[in-house]
Amino acid sequence: MLKQRTIKQQVRTIGVGLHSGTKVELTLRPAAIDTGIVFRRIDLDPIVEFPASAMAVGDTRMASVLIKDGARVSTVEHLMSAAAGLGVDNMYIDVNAEEIPIMDGSASSFVYLLQQAGVEEQQAPKKFIKVIKPVEVRQGKGDAEKWARLSPYDGFKLDFFIEFNHPAVDGTMQRASVDFGDVSYVHDVARARTFGFMQDVESLRGMGLARGGSLENAIVMDEYRILNADGLRYEDEFVRHKILDAIGDLYLVGHPLLAYYTAHKSGHALNNQLLLALLEQPESYEIVSFDTNEAAPQSYLRQMEREWSLT
Repeated sequence: MLKQRTIKQQVRTIGVGLHSGTKVELTLRPAAIDTGIVFRRIDLDPIVEFPASAMAVGDTRMASVLIKDGARVSTVEHLMSAAAGLGVDNMYIDVNAEEIPIMDGSASSFVYLLQQAGVEEQQAPKKFIKVIKPVEVRQGKGDAEKWARLSPYDGFKLDFFIEFNHPAVDGTMQRASVDFGDVSYVHDVARARTFGFMQDVESLRGMGLARGGSLENAIVMDEYRILNADGLRYEDEFVRHKILDAIGDLYLVGHPLLAYYTAHKSGHALNNQLLLALLEQPESYEIVSFDTNEAAPQSYLRQMEREWSLT
């Protein structure tokens, strides 16, 4: 039986919120079978719990934000991406502010935290959402058109194309494809950082966003070049970060996907719309489990073996 997983022990870290600029304490705790990923605002009285859910996403400006009873927990996508990449099904995430800390702008700090906690298999079958009919959402027209699609696939593969019309971005690869049957989330995706443009900072801060952003937690560009002294971690780091984000956004559906995700200039909003479109079409998916490892997608088994052998 392909089993559900939680973490072995509680782990804790401290960081800064990218948009709020405030100090944040984050604690990851084990959770029981079928709990899912649950964020908890422990600074509120009473504590507010936010089960990871596509239907709980209430704001997608620059991040995926879960909203419940007027309370928010923001920038969940990088931590959700790490949980998806390492196959964690059940976990409590305690946070004492309205935003998950940005750390270095990638998912690598969260991967390290999960590796420190360790993984523990639970005596219940892992549940997957298997896409059986294509689902697509589109927005805009002509050069402004954006789209995202989920298609049937025996595993999990992502193909993403970006277009920013900026010299620093145009000089890199703007399309990337990642099949987790062949590559490592930890090595090939998790280290890709978020990015932004200096000319946008003032307007974003006027909106209450990007107050904690710096060269320590983002790739920052002026009109012509990358300002970070160390340059890029991957030659296609920009589009690879969009894949990292998409993995986290898609894991908000509540279970790992067996699907092929393709997207053109998508973002948090369109990714959420894609999940909602999927859930609104019950004929397009089924929830499956696997009684034996032989019956499970071999690409998923290779992925889990690969990621946890790296710890």
